[in-house]
Amino acid sequence: MAEAVVSAVLPVLFENLTSAALKTIARYKGIDAEIKKLHRLLTLIQDVLADASRKEITSQSVKRWLNDLQHLAYDIDDILDDLATDAMEREFTRDSETSSSKVRKLIPSCCVNFPKSTKMLDKLDSINAKLQELLKEKADLGLIVIEEPRPRIENRRFQSSVFDPSAIVGRQTEKEALVQQLLQADGPSHQKFGVVPIFGMGGVGKTTLARLLYDDQRVKEHFELKGWVCISDDFDIFGRTKDILKSVGGELKKDLEDFNKLQEALRDYVRGKRFLLVLDDVWFERYTDWQNLVAPLCTSAPKSKIVITTRKDQLLRRLGYDPLNKQLECLSYDDALSLFALHALGIKSFDSHLSLKPHGEGIVKKCGRLPLALITLGTSLRTKEDEALRLSYHESSAPLKQVFAYCSLFPKDFQFDKEELVLIWMAEGFLHQSTQSCSTKEKLGHEYFDELLSRSFFQYAPSNESLFVMHDLMNELAINVAGEFFVRLDIKGNKDIEEEMLEKYHHMSFVREEYVRYKKFEAYKRAKSLRTFLATSTGVVESWKAFYLSNKIVVDLLSELPLLRVLSLSKFKISEVPQSIGTLRHLRYLNLSQTRIKDLPENISNLYNLETLILFDCWSLAKLPKSFSKLKKLRHLDIKGTRCLDQLPLGIGELKSLQTLSKIIIGGKSGLEITRLKDLENLGGEVSIVDLDNVQNATDARVVRFPQKKLSKLKVVWSNLWDDSRNKMLEKDVLNELKPHNDKLIELEIRSYGGSEFPKWVGDSFFKDLKHVSLSSCKSCTSLPPLGQLQSLKELFIDDLGGVKIVGMEVLGTCRAFRSLEILSFKRMHGWEKWSINNGEDVFPCLKQLVIEVCPNLVEVTLKKINSLNVLKLKNCDCGVLRRLVTSSVTKLEIKIISGLNDVVWRGVIDHLGAVEELSINSCNEIRYLWESKAVASKVLVNLRGLYVRGCHNLVSLGDKDYDEDSNLQIASRRIDSIENLRVNTCSSITSIGAEGGGLKSLKILGCNKLLEREWRGQNNNRTCLENVDIRGWRNLKSIINLNCLVHLTRLSIRDCRGLESLPDNELPNLTSLKHLEIENCPRIDGCFPRQLWPPNLYSLRIGRLKKPISEWGSQNFPTSLVQLRLHGGGEYREVISSCSQFSNLLPSSLTSLELYNFEKLESFSMGLQRLRRLFFGNCPNLHKLSHPQHLTNSLRHLYFSGCPNMKDLPEELLPKLLSLRVFGNCPNLKERCIKGGSYGHLISHIPRINI
Repeated sequence: MAEAVVSAVLPVLFENLTSAALKTIARYKGIDAEIKKLHRLLTLIQDVLADASRKEITSQSVKRWLNDLQHLAYDIDDILDDLATDAMEREFTRDSETSSSKVRKLIPSCCVNFPKSTKMLDKLDSINAKLQELLKEKADLGLIVIEEPRPRIENRRFQSSVFDPSAIVGRQTEKEALVQQLLQADGPSHQKFGVVPIFGMGGVGKTTLARLLYDDQRVKEHFELKGWVCISDDFDIFGRTKDILKSVGGELKKDLEDFNKLQEALRDYVRGKRFLLVLDDVWFERYTDWQNLVAPLCTSAPKSKIVITTRKDQLLRRLGYDPLNKQLECLSYDDALSLFALHALGIKSFDSHLSLKPHGEGIVKKCGRLPLALITLGTSLRTKEDEALRLSYHESSAPLKQVFAYCSLFPKDFQFDKEELVLIWMAEGFLHQSTQSCSTKEKLGHEYFDELLSRSFFQYAPSNESLFVMHDLMNELAINVAGEFFVRLDIKGNKDIEEEMLEKYHHMSFVREEYVRYKKFEAYKRAKSLRTFLATSTGVVESWKAFYLSNKIVVDLLSELPLLRVLSLSKFKISEVPQSIGTLRHLRYLNLSQTRIKDLPENISNLYNLETLILFDCWSLAKLPKSFSKLKKLRHLDIKGTRCLDQLPLGIGELKSLQTLSKIIIGGKSGLEITRLKDLENLGGEVSIVDLDNVQNATDARVVRFPQKKLSKLKVVWSNLWDDSRNKMLEKDVLNELKPHNDKLIELEIRSYGGSEFPKWVGDSFFKDLKHVSLSSCKSCTSLPPLGQLQSLKELFIDDLGGVKIVGMEVLGTCRAFRSLEILSFKRMHGWEKWSINNGEDVFPCLKQLVIEVCPNLVEVTLKKINSLNVLKLKNCDCGVLRRLVTSSVTKLEIKIISGLNDVVWRGVIDHLGAVEELSINSCNEIRYLWESKAVASKVLVNLRGLYVRGCHNLVSLGDKDYDEDSNLQIASRRIDSIENLRVNTCSSITSIGAEGGGLKSLKILGCNKLLEREWRGQNNNRTCLENVDIRGWRNLKSIINLNCLVHLTRLSIRDCRGLESLPDNELPNLTSLKHLEIENCPRIDGCFPRQLWPPNLYSLRIGRLKKPISEWGSQNFPTSLVQLRLHGGGEYREVISSCSQFSNLLPSSLTSLELYNFEKLESFSMGLQRLRRLFFGNCPNLHKLSHPQHLTNSLRHLYFSGCPNMKDLPEELLPKLLSLRVFGNCPNLKERCIKGGSYGHLISHIPRINI
């Protein structure tokens, strides 16, 4: 790794050392002699790097020498960056006075008045001395100057079709599928040969599978000629053509040194013959290379085939294949275990080594069932050699090694965003280009990433093709090669870091956790060389999680890390950015996205090197620094989702390097004019332009030259104020000028546009990659643009276009309409009356989801049935829309407020619901019964799994109406056996829910006052599968019986059932699966309850407001599994508990979380709960102290108060270990002491989460 980084960094250092700007700065700082010496010493070092590269693998001394050199390279880079930054700073702060000195006029303004830098001299002298020591050591290490390139570790060109069949495990299914492709005719009749691709990551077994095909007896008999050629990455078309001719049996004559004659010979040899050619390990991607290679094969007989194995997806795409659909997966678990056993033990199972089987299973899981990894690790256990794992790494270039090693900072299963990673690489200085290059650093980064992807260092994320993951073995390889320069702090923590190691770290990352302690980073204040402070996520989705970081960490740590290039505190709920941020003069990448910051310090404009500033979804951010224009190097500013940001600095248009400006606010408090953006020539990516009503004429928009900007996403927004000030023609002209370049646009959103029609470019078929279109609040538009001709359009959202009355043929365009559309949504179309499209079979062929909401006047729909439709959602529409659009292909139906939907109409709809798995009916008050007879329902609703009914106030029964209300025997006849989830909410007339059968897993009944009690008693025996029961506000429920049959129940909640009198608590100990129990506000329940009878594995309990006051409960003998307890006082019987002693026999020692609500007389709290981590007090008006806090000090981490007006003192011994402190509601005294500047302020500043 060290050699790779040094080799990558040295060219950058040499270019900087020889630049005219540096020479001038050095001369005026008086350090030019030291700079020249530094250049000379580095040149001598560079001469022996190639030899050191070869020897570091086997020599620890050479590896240490290279590590020392890399540390020095970092130091040198820091010094050169300091000098360059000094020049920029001088330029921005130079005196405005005009000098009369002729000498000063001859000197560049950036280089005058530099003081002679003693500190800089000392640094350079120290570095030069260390370089001289390294030069002396090179002779002792035997490092010499060599010119020959390092030999490749393995030559893939020697792969062949020969193999040992006994060493193959699995792949029979894949083999049979591919054999059938080889034996059958495919493609047009004029096409002489077909292509069978085998695509996958490196090591997945592509070549092995090709060998199985090649050796199959059926294949041998089917083809007249067979050949196998390994292409590899050093593609030479002349050499490979010779290989093909020789492989299929042709003769290589001496006169075939001419390429044309060689191709003619191959063409003549295969003429009229059916051949099979395997092209193994194809790396080239240019389609012209493919055409030239296979051109001679077009004379072959029909049904010839070419099998190609490749990890490069671009060629397959150009050949018309989707690589992700053709991707070869890893082995099955059983096959993977057999393969590993074969190479580790020599036999295909662990049957004779059962003690080793658990280890083998762990290795298989760790390797992700990847064949190459299993073979390599299995072999290494026998041979103790492990070189193959490093093959791809050692074959990579120095810059690739550098960016790959950087990935060691990210945890296993991390999902990489390509764009974000490239920007971080850029900030670290990894994307260096020569001054002659016309490409951008970002493009170079994308090329590096794509190369790593093609070499299988990255893989596509399984759940999101726009993200990427790294195999566990690759992650471990990255950690291994990264060495002592990188450190990653995982959630579980790292072993104590030695102080001398802190000085060596240059790059540090840490995995976000909910609460990050101050102590975790306290030692890192000594890591003065850190360039990277990077917060990362785990591999799991965490969009819903909140993360808290003590502001004290941010304040104390940043001031101690002056060399930071990359700083990311994304997703932490921090509210302030300290002033010390402005001292990080080397900073290139700053990510504060999804934080709670309200503003940025003005001195952030002193970060002259800043290239990337990410602030998206900072909802509270209200302004940017006024002197923002000083950030001349800024290339990417992401401020999308900043709801409170209503102005941009006027100088934003002066940042000519900007490529990303995701939100442009025209006008606002700063009065920014759109013309100020004319110099942002490199603007691309995602752009949102807000308040376009402040543009006075279309010419102003024209000067920005949007048609030249290659945007991927464009959002344009006018004011939502609709009055006489709106100018329809002006707005149309302005929108016309905002037409983006058609090559890159993927998403388009137009909001609050005031024109009566859209410009012609909206819906233009030239936008061939446009996938998402949203038109909203365009109230004056009377028709839709021809969006149907957007051939790649997948999602279309139309919202609040009240002027549109008819959606007709005009939306289709002139070509096959909506060929790719999958999601279509119409909302708030109040004027829409008619949807008339003669769609035939060519319109909406792929539509999966259709949403129509709040379109009350839509009464005429003349579409043909959409047979691809899976999801249909209708709200506030006429029942005719439902009848016309529902199809037998729908699997999910949601309807709400459907006018005219009575029992008769609903019967007709049900006939089409044979495929429906999830049915939701909300506020449809004309329906009284969901089906007329059980026979019809059970015949049609055969796939129904989830039924959700809410607010249908005239609904009497979920079942049919023909049953005897006095007979429980009829209930079973009204069941639908397929239902697993049933929720009935606020149906005030319902008396029966006889809709579910024996497969029911979740039952929720909420606010159904007339529901008969027999609905619980009569069907209990059929609910043995129930896992979750939630009953709330069931007024007629007086007793619950037969809990014994609920053997799978894990959660039971009974709340607000004021008529409930009996609960068979003697049956609770039999519910061994029950983990969560909630019984609240049931004031008539048997006065004996509770009486020490509980589920044996209970985890959490919420209970209170019962007939029996808590003060009378006494010891409850809770199970030791109980860790969460919430007690509710109050209710009809007022609690008399005033001190914690009255809880003494009630609270189990196993508790980790305790919540106390509505204990009005409770004055103090103190308990010896040694495991308690979370303590909450709600509405305890007399509580004023926590006594004897020593019982809680060791464990308590979270302390909350709400509605405790007399609480004012916190035990100071509790505060140091707290992770969260929340004081809200009526707690005036405590709030005053905890706010910033209060008496507790300095004592709680370390706490990650503070809510006051």
